[in-house]
Amino acid sequence: MRGGRKNLKRATEEKHVTLQDGQSIMQVVSLRGSNIIEVEDACGNKSLALFPAKFRKSVWIKLGSFVVVDVTGKEKALESGSKVACLVSQVLFYDQVRELQKTPEWPESFKSAMVDELNETSASQQENELEDSDDDGLPPLEANTNRLRPFELQADEDSESCSDTDDD
Repeated sequence: MRGGRKNLKRATEEKHVTLQDGQSIMQVVSLRGSNIIEVEDACGNKSLALFPAKFRKSVWIKLGSFVVVDVTGKEKALESGSKVACLVSQVLFYDQVRELQKTPEWPESFKSAMVDELNETSASQQENELEDSDDDGLPPLEANTNRLRPFELQADEDSESCSDTDDD
């Protein structure tokens, strides 16, 4: 394993994340393609961020994930006309998010969002457990009309015809 990937893997395994100057925690709103993602900060401001190529094939993100974004050059990038204003410096995993929620660095608006998501998922899990049944609310299967005779009927008739010839 090369040095860059090894250091990246080591950084993802750390539980304690410290934010440096110019870094903030943001939530992924949408994936735009070509290593560009749309992120939202604690105030609700959305901006485009570059997902560096060093994360390619090593770290994946999905909608709702939390990332640490470097926003030091945001004003200069916006003044120059660039739409991409931030750079993702780290992807936060579940354990890291749990540790950060206990610190004052975690934004309050994300705390309420996490509580709402947890309540929604637990409620949907309870509904799924209550609705578990054999048919799952689906209509019964229809016969395949593309075949002249179903396979089971052919096998039954063949066995009967063989027994009829044996009796003679």
